Amino acid sequence: MLFSRFRGINAALHPNYLGRRNYSSSSRSPSSIQSLQAAFQDPTSPFYIQPGTQGPVSADAPPSPAPRSHSINESDVSGPDPSTVDIARKKLIDLGYDPTSFWEQKITWGFHDALQHVNNVHYFSFFESSRIQWMISIGNELGGPAKAESMLKAKGVGFILKYLDCKYRRPVTYPDTLLIAHKPSRVSSRTEFKLPATAYSYAQSAIVAESDSVTVWYDYDKLRKCDPGDEAWAVIKGRIRE
Repeated sequence: MLFSRFRGINAALHPNYLGRRNYSSSSRSPSSIQSLQAAFQDPTSPFYIQPGTQGPVSADAPPSPAPRSHSINESDVSGPDPSTVDIARKKLIDLGYDPTSFWEQKITWGFHDALQHVNNVHYFSFFESSRIQWMISIGNELGGPAKAESMLKAKGVGFILKYLDCKYRRPVTYPDTLLIAHKPSRVSSRTEFKLPATAYSYAQSAIVAESDSVTVWYDYDKLRKCDPGDEAWAVIKGRIRE
């Protein structure tokens, strides 16, 4: 992924752009191009592009600011305020999400794409981390650490994902931390149930993405879906808060 500070390079290297900045075509050698690129990083240069901004589309257009609602400070990078975390957790619990599934996902710069926000594909991994955390808690309730470990290693009866989607509500940018959570929902048969998820941004104090999924009880020894029995279903139904 290119750093946002270099996204104006193509525009800046356009002949019209160079001409308006009094760069002649005769001076555009490989070395002068390297000098121009270096000028993008020099605060004293008229070509300087401040980190976190996008290069202009023409010589007359000013750089566009990065889509952030506040300036970056030390607290943004080090982590969210405890009160922010408490508010987020309470809100998701009130919405019926299972606290045993809570997963804090710190956003790194590398999650960004060329559009300067967290790339859509990363959310599926975020939801997976929370889902696995929730599965471990189910395994512990059903049979302690040994059962949780067997579910993680796909031995005996466990879960398998049948369906997953994602609805993107708001773009997310670095720095931020997302609180990811799941909640068991409608039981559609004796072999599967819905497991919705959400992603809550500490920086924005808002839900930024939601997911619907269908989870299937699966017998990994027999390689087929199954009815896990009343005891297992009682654990799932005991966590439904709708």
